[in-house]
Amino acid sequence: MMGIPQPAFYIFKCQQSAPPGMPKPSCVSQSNPESQQLMQHLSQQLMMKGIIATVQPIQTSCLNRCQQGPVMLVEPGHTMYVGLTKEKIDRIIDEHLIGGNVVNEYVIDDSVWGEPISPASMMR
Repeated sequence: MMGIPQPAFYIFKCQQSAPPGMPKPSCVSQSNPESQQLMQHLSQQLMMKGIIATVQPIQTSCLNRCQQGPVMLVEPGHTMYVGLTKEKIDRIIDEHLIGGNVVNEYVIDDSVWGEPISPASMMR
């Protein structure tokens, strides 16, 4: 008996929105209408391509890379994509999720991402 397949990818899309007048940038901005449509666009594209069962989009709050937003994190691979637009999302779906190749030109710069820090090394 075939159950629900385990997703090959999880996409964590930041949906954090700062209140109007806040100086801090946010991934969903009142001044950037396209940013408000990216999560819906991502989900619709995954459905239209027939891969929504194996690529799980997840809405998150802040991923702490506000200056580079809109952002989304693709797992596995710990790949943070920044400065998202609908066109960039389309390319990420086709080239990374379907084609297996990270779209390096949209990946966050190492200077603001770097290597993960293990929780054990942070303990006091």
